[in-house]
Amino acid sequence: MKNIYQMLFELATGNFAYRIEPTGVNDEIDELSNVINILGLTLQNTITKSGYVIPYYNYQSVIQNTFVLNKEYNIESFNTSANSILGYNPEILKNMPFDEIIAPQSTDIWRSIKNDIANDIQYQNTIQLVLITINKKLIPLHFTISKFYKSDKILICSIATVLYHSLDDTFVSLNKISPRQKDSDIIQNVYEYILNNLEEPLPSLKTLTKMFGSNEFKLKAGFRHFFNTSIYQLYNDERLKKAHNLILKTDLSLKEISFMCGFNSYLNFYKAFKKKYHYSPSELNRPSRME
Repeated sequence: MKNIYQMLFELATGNFAYRIEPTGVNDEIDELSNVINILGLTLQNTITKSGYVIPYYNYQSVIQNTFVLNKEYNIESFNTSANSILGYNPEILKNMPFDEIIAPQSTDIWRSIKNDIANDIQYQNTIQLVLITINKKLIPLHFTISKFYKSDKILICSIATVLYHSLDDTFVSLNKISPRQKDSDIIQNVYEYILNNLEEPLPSLKTLTKMFGSNEFKLKAGFRHFFNTSIYQLYNDERLKKAHNLILKTDLSLKEISFMCGFNSYLNFYKAFKKKYHYSPSELNRPSRME
């Protein structure tokens, strides 16, 4: 099942070339894997035949709904989004017991959470709870639940994974003059090559045309058509996006990250990073380095 979840995630981020390896067991899970593999192949063929280049999306977790509870587990404060999904008048929602918006399916879980909070001054957890709106609709959400430092207040935030891409309009309108299918396939292959080799220097345009059986004019024009940028600029942007993600999610040194993302010196990386993001790599909040 883990492989199936991974496949679905890859499809969601635009990696239609990802496939699940068959186990050879020929059970229902294997049959489901084959169905999802066929879906990936169908998506890949349909989009490329339409003259599009398949974009790859990054993902990030975002906070959507926030509640602050007091020590009696009454709602002391909340953001606009939290109020909107529940449908209550804000004056009614304020000071309402949080128990009243917990659906019956999550009552036991919430009772257990309250017990854990009472016995752990540093409580923090991520769990799914089902809320119930004023109209009795059920809303399942994943929440992070934690206690404030040196306080009885409790912070409850729903989190969701969203996809984003740095390009405003990756799928260019087909009303414009589009490259032929063969040419769009080549652009797709070059694009995937760049994404898979960000730690290496970008080959020259002449070398790329030999590698992928195109010519310089078609390659340059194709990238402008699909990405509204040059091949080198896309390569550079993707390197910096990868570096930005590594800074936020790992404890690797900035110098290590710069080399992992294909920069031959930290100074060059620093200049490029600051030019793109308008702040330096060291200004990002990141995990503490391992001792």
